[in-house]
Amino acid sequence: MPSDVPESLDNWWCPMDTEYAFMGFSYEVTTCQSPNQLNSDFADIKKNFNGRYVRLYGACDNPGFYDDVVDAAWNNGLGVQALIWFGFDGSDKWQTRRDSLLHTLTTNPKAKFITRGVQFGSEPLFDNVLPHSELASQVKSAKAQLAGVRIPVTVSELAYGYQERGGAQDVLNAIDYINVHMLPFFSPLATEGALAWPLVEIDMQWFIKHGGGKKMYLDENGWPSVTSQGVQANSLAAVASVNNEQQYYELLDKHCSDFKNAPGGGIGWFAHIYSDSQEPGYGIYDTNGVKKFNFKPRTSC
Repeated sequence: MPSDVPESLDNWWCPMDTEYAFMGFSYEVTTCQSPNQLNSDFADIKKNFNGRYVRLYGACDNPGFYDDVVDAAWNNGLGVQALIWFGFDGSDKWQTRRDSLLHTLTTNPKAKFITRGVQFGSEPLFDNVLPHSELASQVKSAKAQLAGVRIPVTVSELAYGYQERGGAQDVLNAIDYINVHMLPFFSPLATEGALAWPLVEIDMQWFIKHGGGKKMYLDENGWPSVTSQGVQANSLAAVASVNNEQQYYELLDKHCSDFKNAPGGGIGWFAHIYSDSQEPGYGIYDTNGVKKFNFKPRTSC
């Protein structure tokens, strides 16, 4: 990053339509990591995995936490997909989180230079947090408030979340780009990670058909190495194991050219999630900070 904050965003970001393949990691922040921990993890993502972005997951409600994220991302040359987290408790805390994040994005001078986008999530349609018309209104309002700092807005959601609400085309029309939850382990047709491509294609093709050519990222995207409460297969043949987690990511890497040639300038994908300490079974690192398998996906092909 430059030593001084630039005066303008002009020519700052690479165009979204040039991005595809591996983007970086989902990164859960419920533990409110210290500035030192954020800096250490972001450095690892950048230097050891060639990550370009961090996609935030969960929420830390400590005042100034997103300022710490901004500083860590700036120090390590990473972009961030920020998140307005609804959670699972049915509360209105998301409104305070929304207001706090939007304030930081429009007042912290570095924020617009590291924040690639803002997500409403996670899975607000599937979790029935808001009617889709109200969610679309929230997206439009956030877009208007962020227009001055040129930060796009999206919703982080499953294809099924849209589909079970008649397609929720108003939401798809409102968002600037599409963040897709790709979790094929939960499909009733799931078997092994290495065989998941037809399941990935089904959802990708649905978004290609209904997304109006908008940029797509697979943001909450992975295969678990273990099951846990809330992570249970819907297919007797689905296997949760480290080997299957590895094979799923290797499968995505093998299909680099398919991602590259998709509409919108290609499809990018994130690994969900950075560490098992953030969400059991999904991490690239285990709870002891040891890599569960070799992970070196391509960022281009």
